[in-house]
Amino acid sequence: MAIYYIDGKFVPAEEAVIPVDDLALLRGIGVFDLLRTYDGKPYFLDAHIDRLENSARKIDLALPWTHDEIAGIVKQTLARNDIPEANIRIVVTGGPSRDFMTPSGTPRLLVLVSPIPKLPEKWYTDGVKIISWEVERPIPGAKSIDYISASLALKKAAAEDAIEALYIDRNGLALECTTANIFAFAGDKLVTPGRGILSGVTRKVVLELAGELFPIDIRDLSRTELLAADEVFITGTSKGIVPVVKVDDRTIANGRPGPRTRQLMEEMKKHTELRD
Repeated sequence: MAIYYIDGKFVPAEEAVIPVDDLALLRGIGVFDLLRTYDGKPYFLDAHIDRLENSARKIDLALPWTHDEIAGIVKQTLARNDIPEANIRIVVTGGPSRDFMTPSGTPRLLVLVSPIPKLPEKWYTDGVKIISWEVERPIPGAKSIDYISASLALKKAAAEDAIEALYIDRNGLALECTTANIFAFAGDKLVTPGRGILSGVTRKVVLELAGELFPIDIRDLSRTELLAADEVFITGTSKGIVPVVKVDDRTIANGRPGPRTRQLMEEMKKHTELRD
């Protein structure tokens, strides 16, 4: 039985509840971040808490906990769960509201730990399909709990035998996927969008690793240019690096994971194995 941290207490998952007047339930107000463990240790915990704090600032949600206090609670929650490799979800809710609209109390902190789902090996060996979805996040840099658009997009993706949906803005620019960042090799450069996105922690690691191997170009990336790219891949906390071989009905290059993408996948594997 999993143990969660819920607003100051460690409780069994089946007993984890928050009051119905919380703005997370009433208005979808709240932020979260997701990280994972490698060899039982949180991967880039500080970076994820930094992003959580930044998300809270962007929606004007004041956190009553310090960075170190949140880190300590995450580690305590993980220690209370016997899960070899885990996803760790840190959630900050909008807190209670007397009028069901405006905050009238302290936000709530939740830490949920669960096993990392096993992803299909063929994603990495054969590549995947993603679809495009015309939508823009209202506050791109905030990882908010409002995932209605993402849920609808992923439902459409599943219906089209795809694993992700790529957000396309009104100008035809590729931004990011529902739970992943997007990269493309265009000529000799690795291109990834730099604005209008939620910058992922895995994205940052990939950029650091790739910077030693290829020229990097952080700039706008149109859907048209993406479809003509030599190689495309997505990155995310749970996914790592996943080659993309099809976008909508368009096959990318020869329809196989490209050599530079595979090289980065190997570098990423080495990187996670070398971390303490």
